Amino acid sequence: MNRFHAGSIKNIAITGHHSSGKTSLTEALLYKAGASDRFGKVADGTTVCDFDPEEVRRQSSLSTALATFTYEEQQIDLLDTPGMLDYVGEQLSGIAAADTVLITVSAKSGVRVGTRKAYDAAVSLGKSTMFVITKIDDKDANFYNVLTELKTVFGPTVCPVVVPILENSEITGFINLIEMQAYKYDAAGKATPIDMPDEATSDKGYRLEGLKAAITEAVAETDDALMEKFFEGEAFTQKELIDGIHAGMNKGLISPVVCTSAATLAGIDMLLKEFTLLVPAADEVAPTTAESGDDVVELACDADAPLAALVFKTVADPFVGKMSYIKVLSGKLSADAAVVNARTGAEEKIGKLYTLLGKKQTEIKTAEAGDIVAAVKIGALTGDTLCAPERVAAVPMPAFPHPCYSMAVRAKNQGDESKISAGMQRLVEEDPTLTYEQDPLTKEMILSGLGEQHLEIAVAKLAAKFGAEVTLSVPAVAYRETIRKKVEAEGKHKKQSGGHGQYGHVKIAFEPCVSDELVFEERVFGGSVPKNYFPAVEKGLQECVRKGVLAGCPVVGLKAILLDGSYHPVDSSEMAFKMAASIAYKEGMKAADPVMLEPISTLNVTAPDDNTGDIMGELNKRRGRVLGMEPAGKGTTTITAEVPTREMHDFALYLRQVTRGMGSFTMEFLRYEPLPSNLLSEVIAAVAAN
Repeated sequence: MNRFHAGSIKNIAITGHHSSGKTSLTEALLYKAGASDRFGKVADGTTVCDFDPEEVRRQSSLSTALATFTYEEQQIDLLDTPGMLDYVGEQLSGIAAADTVLITVSAKSGVRVGTRKAYDAAVSLGKSTMFVITKIDDKDANFYNVLTELKTVFGPTVCPVVVPILENSEITGFINLIEMQAYKYDAAGKATPIDMPDEATSDKGYRLEGLKAAITEAVAETDDALMEKFFEGEAFTQKELIDGIHAGMNKGLISPVVCTSAATLAGIDMLLKEFTLLVPAADEVAPTTAESGDDVVELACDADAPLAALVFKTVADPFVGKMSYIKVLSGKLSADAAVVNARTGAEEKIGKLYTLLGKKQTEIKTAEAGDIVAAVKIGALTGDTLCAPERVAAVPMPAFPHPCYSMAVRAKNQGDESKISAGMQRLVEEDPTLTYEQDPLTKEMILSGLGEQHLEIAVAKLAAKFGAEVTLSVPAVAYRETIRKKVEAEGKHKKQSGGHGQYGHVKIAFEPCVSDELVFEERVFGGSVPKNYFPAVEKGLQECVRKGVLAGCPVVGLKAILLDGSYHPVDSSEMAFKMAASIAYKEGMKAADPVMLEPISTLNVTAPDDNTGDIMGELNKRRGRVLGMEPAGKGTTTITAEVPTREMHDFALYLRQVTRGMGSFTMEFLRYEPLPSNLLSEVIAAVAAN
């Protein structure tokens, strides 16, 4: 493959709602451009970008795939991202590496949650945007209704460029509004120019003059000279329209809209043409900002500048090893080069470099500013910046959503624990929205992600890639026990079995206190218990507080005061006093009004304003206490509440359902509170079952 300079490189992330046709569109683009010699289909598992076995099985994208190809003397790097909400982290990675975000919208279902999220992410990261209305060959498709919806939701920046010709609800051709030329496509997806119709639709609901006016007004907004020409009533030339949209995309003022059918290849050639004419090149976008110590530096897309390259994605492959996807922001990245990792300060040795077309790898020697390539077996993690030694600067990655759904992990087969740990570590490196760690309170291994399907697929990958099978279960809740009143208890351990016997006798006061650990004091007078046995009494109590008397949960908030006792000069021993302390503990805890404690967490839920009533009602059902609400912008509200942890395991699933994926939340442990008495028997049974 010939290498291109930044001025001829277009980096495009294909995003959108799940099942809006992203992978099929990518496949059609690759086939039409000649990068692929066959037109694969998602249903057949033959697409270039969905090559992972789990993706083929589920017929859905689960990770961002890179497809680099050339078209009309330009290099186009397509990043096909997943649309499922569980894989928004993969989508963010792809958007971070791209310069333009192409958002697919189904002509059948219109603007969905994934459409809004992709657009918001693109705007927040300063990327130019473009809409492709897909599946217009569907019998239920309605391009013009979707176009109107796009304008309503995203505002006047939405600018139609390629629209269909409709006669009696049938598509008879396409109009390129920049060229003002109509085309008809045959069964092979080949375009033939046809006469321009009088109107875009036979019912005259969408007039050509209105569509042309929309594109003209959008272009006029991009330049003062064009605005002046617009007010004077002069028509823009084709070059002015192209240059105006090109500049408008780069400034975030215009989001072009085109229409395609991946199944019939209709409109695909025009979309490729818009890539070459309208989409900003890598060296035209604003410089990337990076942090160098306390300074903020700008990284211009210049091959002659010092190297700065962002590792935006990591893939764990049990055969190849770790593969890192890298966007070269400035300078040149060479195979076998030594670079500095800005996060660690350590030197990284780059091995081989590859361009990718799905899973097909082509080895290259050097990648220049603007390139997106892959390197294998380097130590860098997702989000790391690789730099030249003379300029070490870290490029921030977008904030990934925090894992909100957790399950406990147990090995199916004994002895697989190390295999599971190693495999999970690789999967966590690959997906920043996954975590795998031990709960310090329950000692369970907890896998956390963005949803039920997210964890299910992670477990499937663990089995397929690393041969480790696990089961998932609801995590145990870290209950505690404490007491509510002060009592005194006596413990005597006396045993005679020939020779030396065993004798220990203590009197201990137990009272509530504010402490997570046992507080031990001694107030013995007159030597009734020798000092050398005090540590044994304390040790005996420390072992006892690991299990309470109600459900065997650890005891907190307990103070023990050794008041009195007795000993035998021959038969007393440390073991005897430990046993005596244990007896006193059991008697004292039963009499001290023991109570179960449950963990309470602070919850912050951000959701659309329309859903706040439903969410507060649900929190009340889950025994939550709403503390307040405040506007969060863009028609959303943040609800703050205190909630029992035991009631919140499936809250992520509820929130996604009721908000259609627009809601998010964070939850942090706050404190322990007494468990309601009506739940005591249920909790004791649940703890015993574990």
